[in-house]
Amino acid sequence: MEDLSLHILDIVENSIRAKAKNITIRLTENAKTDLLVLTISDDGEGMDEAHVKRSTDPFFTTKSEKKTGLGLAFLTQSVEEAEGSMDLTSAPGRGTTVTARFKRSHINRKPLGDLEETVRCLKATHPDVHFSFKHVVHEE
Repeated sequence: MEDLSLHILDIVENSIRAKAKNITIRLTENAKTDLLVLTISDDGEGMDEAHVKRSTDPFFTTKSEKKTGLGLAFLTQSVEEAEGSMDLTSAPGRGTTVTARFKRSHINRKPLGDLEETVRCLKATHPDVHFSFKHVVHEE
């Protein structure tokens, strides 16, 4: 994946496949702590503990038409390349939250990409889903 907007698109599409009706995307940049944090939360079907543990394995997917699930594996790789960390919490019937933390100034951190167009595309193609998007930048 070339930029964070493509990661967002991929994770949100997973949320929509999991029947989410409300999806929150929050991107927080903090110059002082040198962190960029991406959080995507949904109210979809959620996953049990076994699925959560395997979710970043590129050879695991819940999609019957595919043999690999590369989205979370690619996001994990992007996070690790930028000296970051990632958490995934989920429970059946309670939705899923993915939190990816990146060292903001790291030379290998992916660029943001076209966030506005990504959110606009998601809203246009999924009018029945409520999207909340917030990008906060703290420069001090």
